[in-house]
Amino acid sequence: MRIPCPYCGVRDVQEFTYLGDASPRRPNGLSATEAAMFDYVYLRENPRGLHKEFWYHGAGCRAWLVVRRDTLTHTIDSVVLAKNCRAGAAA
Repeated sequence: MRIPCPYCGVRDVQEFTYLGDASPRRPNGLSATEAAMFDYVYLRENPRGLHKEFWYHGAGCRAWLVVRRDTLTHTIDSVVLAKNCRAGAAA
């Protein structure tokens, strides 16, 4: 799989580290219930199809990316810098 980095161009997946689902929204700090925090930390969907993921370009520009990828075909739909995404609205 090849990931198009906004800074470095198209690079092999071996330059990146997968860091998980980019869609969960963190509960609101001290007002969050224990159940809400448990769900946020431990429960993740395993979707079939388009999915937003965090990737870190450690062997390149060291940028955090939000990659929208099809989990069946590994086709990458979009890549944006994570710093340009609002919380919960990534990619």
